Amino acid sequence: MSDEKFESFDDFWAYYLAQHSDPTNRLIHALGTSAALATAAYALIKRKPKLLALAPLVGYGPAWIGHFLVEGNRPATLGNPLWSLRGDFKMLRLMLTDELDEEFLRLIAEGRSTPKMIQSLLAGE
Repeated sequence: MSDEKFESFDDFWAYYLAQHSDPTNRLIHALGTSAALATAAYALIKRKPKLLALAPLVGYGPAWIGHFLVEGNRPATLGNPLWSLRGDFKMLRLMLTDELDEEFLRLIAEGRSTPKMIQSLLAGE
């Protein structure tokens, strides 16, 4: 959990991506977020509210495993739950549109990167 106070989502976003520098962790997040969205959609279509309650577990369970076992940090969700959820969706969108590397480059150019972010980008090339 971060003790930092963020004044905007854009400030939080740079922190969020730094917490998701490992590509394996990002993949685990993408799978979890996709599974949570599919679970929520199915629950709504089938009108099963109890199944809807399962969506956060389906999404965050794998994501937290990715943080603790792969990335070696604590989930941003613990300190910033709503911005973290927004970050999950934004990261998934950027991954699906193959724009995540461009976002890392933007943050590096703005001086809002970490060494792990730079290493991650270099390892992908």
